[in-house]
Amino acid sequence: MRNLNLDQLQTLVAIADLGTFAAAAQALHLAPPTVSLHIKELESRLEAVLLVRGRRQAELTPAGEVLVREGRQLLAASDDLADRVRRRASGREGVVRVGVSAGVSTRLLPLMLQALHRRNPAVEVRLEAVGSADTLQRLKAGTLDVGIVASPQPAMAEVRLVPWRNDAMVVLLPADWDAPDEVTPQWLASRRWASFAPATQMHGLIAAWFGQAGLNPRPYLTLSYPGGLKSLAAASHSAAILPREEAEDEPRSQQLQVRPLSPPLMRPMAVAHRNLPDPDSAVTHVLEVLAEFAS
Repeated sequence: MRNLNLDQLQTLVAIADLGTFAAAAQALHLAPPTVSLHIKELESRLEAVLLVRGRRQAELTPAGEVLVREGRQLLAASDDLADRVRRRASGREGVVRVGVSAGVSTRLLPLMLQALHRRNPAVEVRLEAVGSADTLQRLKAGTLDVGIVASPQPAMAEVRLVPWRNDAMVVLLPADWDAPDEVTPQWLASRRWASFAPATQMHGLIAAWFGQAGLNPRPYLTLSYPGGLKSLAAASHSAAILPREEAEDEPRSQQLQVRPLSPPLMRPMAVAHRNLPDPDSAVTHVLEVLAEFAS
């Protein structure tokens, strides 16, 4: 990235966000000629036209769109690096970036964060909602430190995968449904049920559960947020298939009933982290807390 100046890149991103050179100058506390100079020098460095000035606002060229899209990640990485250096210089242990895939219990996450804070308050965790495949790629690239992912995953030399939990799935049903003691694929397929979004591995697990019974029903609705699925069942809109710990987090009320699945459906998960010979101490603390919540 020797051809890129971060200040100039930040100026381009500001123009893209705010629409005009004048607005970017005001937001960045720069003189308007300085903003124009930043763009001129950036275009000269890259030998590409990045912006076209219109009557009302500046518009990115295709080359400018590429630079802004990738440049946002570069600026974020630069900010993160600076924050890590300041934290280490001041004696604080650092920030750990943790990728969390869909279906990770919203009950477990707060408990894990509380346990980490009690033990190591100098460690800050930044959670990011990331799919399992993207988590592995970002661990490999070094833009995440730890990931909680669906299992199994393909092996990577740069990433270590450790089995973490293997939780049973259950179905949450509206209270007024006449349900059997155990819910089978045949029974559920003929009713409204909601599931995780197709891009998630949870969706694939549930589809395979139906498939083993020779069924391929379409869900009534798909969501990536477990709380939304629980709300559908509580509002009597549909059944919802969720990990058991999500159901245990729901207060027993007249709105819901919980049933096990037959045959049982398990949700295996793993903790992934970069395979480094000398791991960061803050990352080690996070991994130790996660290990305490393994099952």
